[in-house]
Amino acid sequence: MSRVVARNEWRRLFAQPLAWVLLAATLAVLAYFFLLTLQGFLGLSPKLAGMPSPPGVTDLVALPLMRAIASVLLLVAPLLGMRAIAGERQSGTLPLLQSSGTGGAGIVLGKFAALCGFFIVLIALALAMPASLAVGTQLDWGRLATGALGLILFAAALAAIAIAASSFTRQTIVAAIAALAIGLVLWMLDAGARYEGVSSSFINYLALPTHLEPFLRGIVATVDVVYFALIVTVALTLAARRLDAERERG
Repeated sequence: MSRVVARNEWRRLFAQPLAWVLLAATLAVLAYFFLLTLQGFLGLSPKLAGMPSPPGVTDLVALPLMRAIASVLLLVAPLLGMRAIAGERQSGTLPLLQSSGTGGAGIVLGKFAALCGFFIVLIALALAMPASLAVGTQLDWGRLATGALGLILFAAALAAIAIAASSFTRQTIVAAIAALAIGLVLWMLDAGARYEGVSSSFINYLALPTHLEPFLRGIVATVDVVYFALIVTVALTLAARRLDAERERG
């Protein structure tokens, strides 16, 4: 049944203007950033030519763009995921969905799969910009691939957090604010701790950039994959249990 939920959620996402507006606005912002970065790279090209081992277009154009994609996803994921469960409550369709025989886990997994599909499309379109430079320069396709994988895992974690936040409220705006707050805390956790003079390996492990950066540098480590998998598992489990408890209460 989760496949049915995912298919219906996917159709509903693109039947609403919000998804199209977010997609268009995000790609427009990223395209502008990409052009600025490319212009800076072209301006540095004469200086880079005289260096023995100069950084290439992957380091100076693609890598900053991938970091920008991650920053934008922090904002887009809560806005897109806020209606996942809370929107169903507001419209009164959640009891109907629960009575169809789909358990909390099936509903949550279906919503999660649809959101992940949207983010994969967004990331693919955004990374098509630096990929287009392959016509006139050399790209490190391995780093682009690992960076794309890291961004997909990062987006999946943010989507799971947004769904969990949406499952605990009736108000979509509250769900968006809660998901955004959690994402920002995880994003700035380690930097904030270091600013206050606190150094902790545990805090460092909890921070999102700690596990995203290795992917952007072309490194795929098990510890980073496990981190994102844990966030997804915990968030979706909380959401599913919340829906099951709500169904039992009637």
